[in-house]
Order: sequence, then structure tokens, then C-alpha cells
Amino acid sequence: MAETMQAMVTMGHGDLDVMQWQEDWPKPQPAAGEVLVRVGACGLNNTDVNTRSGWYSKSVSEATTGGAYEEVNAEDPTWGGAPLTFPRIQGADACGVIEAVGEGVDASRIGERIITDNWLRDPNDPNNMDKSGYYGSERDGGFAQYTVLPSVNAIKVESEMSDAELATLSCSYSTAEGMLHRAHVGADDTVLINGASGGVGSAAIQLAKLRGARVIAMASASKHDGLKKLNPDLMIDRNPADLRSAIGDEKITVVVDIVGGDYWQKVIDILERGGRYTCSGAIGGPIVSFDLRTFYLRDLTFTGSTIFDPQVMHNLVKYIEAGQIQPMLAATYPLHELREAQRAFIAKEHVGNIVVTP
Repeated sequence: MAETMQAMVTMGHGDLDVMQWQEDWPKPQPAAGEVLVRVGACGLNNTDVNTRSGWYSKSVSEATTGGAYEEVNAEDPTWGGAPLTFPRIQGADACGVIEAVGEGVDASRIGERIITDNWLRDPNDPNNMDKSGYYGSERDGGFAQYTVLPSVNAIKVESEMSDAELATLSCSYSTAEGMLHRAHVGADDTVLINGASGGVGSAAIQLAKLRGARVIAMASASKHDGLKKLNPDLMIDRNPADLRSAIGDEKITVVVDIVGGDYWQKVIDILERGGRYTCSGAIGGPIVSFDLRTFYLRDLTFTGSTIFDPQVMHNLVKYIEAGQIQPMLAATYPLHELREAQRAFIAKEHVGNIVVTP
């Protein structure tokens, strides 16, 4: 068996050029409790871009652009506020087939088709967020021909979807499901999704409707046609001058936000008394103006959502296998064109998600 593989390797924080194509990178081998996966496809996500660029650093106040930020603090450039070890193979949304197993893993897993559960948890304390890492960040991920990960993080999936379609799901759909789970979204809710055309937003449309909620999708008008097949109850422009007029008589009980930015206050102001706001991104900018009176006088509940409950990923696989969700595959690039793929991803002109294939 070959001892090397092709991989796109991130050499440090910076612009797209810090991702370097390698033709003979060492092929990983599974340690005890791990599996070796031959990658079929790997999806792109904002975490990869933000980590590479150093955008998570508290010294950065700009919107997510994917550029390099010169003012990044060395001690807090990643999602967890800790330094990252380089070189690093990024890529969290891997789909593939188990090709070998490490000691302690049942050999019958060889040949299984899997998608990744990206949260690396302490097996003895799985609900401890302080002991959690992220696949493609705290350890190498799927932007390569092969990857290794803990067996528990390789989730068997039986589906007729292509590898590229399955690779749109792990990060985006689990992030969306985690937000809805934490905000306790149910059939009595009307959910406003800010940033509905991206991977997480389009997933949230489907998953909120699965819960029986009424869904209002905010996205650029040019992307409405692409969202129609998800059957949101109402689509509005992403930044209407008068949000109340745009939504009419709708009573918004939950806001799902991946955008933030200057429009944030208008989105908060539209929430009904006792409403819930849940956030897992800030692609429009991380710094917002916050009136505490709106928050406490209207009895609002705010939840951040990053490390979700362990059950979320298993719920997602059930939805996949039952055919209850559909992938939103916007484009597929060969792995060696990852820089071009990420450039397209950053431009945000697509609906759904973009993947690369080895």
C-alpha cells in the first residue's frame, strides 16, 4: 500500500496561499481506537476559512472575508481561543469509506461508508465542552486522499446520495440542528433565518420545517429561486429597509442567525416578547450594537451554539437515512483546486455548499 498521499496542507495563518498542494504527504495510519478513511469528498465551511485567516482572534473586528488579518493575536486565533499546530490538513465535512482500523476497533467496520461527527470529545466526559476539539482543526481533517479519526467520530451512513452530496451535510446540517435543538424550536414557532442561502441556513430551513415550524428565509433576491425547492413559508430580501413591512403579520418567535453585522439590531427588534435568538456565525461582522433594554424588557433568550449535544449528529444521520433532508450541492471542485473552491465559497454567490473531491 502507498505510504504517501495527495493533500492540501495549511502551513500557517494567512491568505489562500498558505494552503499548499502536496503530492507525497505522509499517509496517516490509524492508532488504537481509530479508523483510516479513504476520502470520497469533503465539504467547505466557514470554520476552515476563519481558522486559516485567524478571524476568530478577538483582535479582529472585520466581517469574514477570508483574507489575512495582520492584527491576529498569536494566543487566540482559533474557534477555541487557543493556538493551532501547523502544518495542518483542514476540512471537517468528510465522506468516505473505512479502509483500515486500529487496535480495538472491530474489523467488520472496514468497507463502511461514513460521514464525520466533527466534535472530538473526551470519551470519559463527552459533555465537557472544555475537553472538546474539532476535526480539521485540533487534528488533521479531510482535505486529503486519506484521513484518520476516532472510530466513534466515523458515523456509518446508508444512503443513495453521492459522496459529494453527503459531504455537504456534516458541518452545516449538524450546526443548524444544534441551533434549533438549543433554541427548543417546535411546531408552535415561526422561525426567521438570517443567512438562509448558505450551507447552515439552507439546512436550517429544512430542519426547522421537520420540527413543524413556520419558516421565513432571509436571503438575497437573486438566491430565492435556488431556495424554492426547500419550501420556506416566506422568502424576503436579506436586508429590507423595513423588516416589519417585509414580514407582514408574521410573529417571529425564533431568530436563527449566521450573519450578525450592522443589520443585527433590526433582526433582534422583530422578535416577539419571550422570543429566542440563536447564533452560530457572524459572516456579516462580529461586532454589533446591543441595546440591553430590548433584551431584558422583552424577556428574550439568547443562545450561542458551537459545541452541540452528542445526540445531534445521530439525529442527523437518521434524517439522512429516512430521506427527510436533501443536500444543497452548489459546486464540486477537484481537491487540488481547493484555493479556487474556497475563493468561490467566500464570495457567497452560491446557494447551499461547495465540496472538493480527491
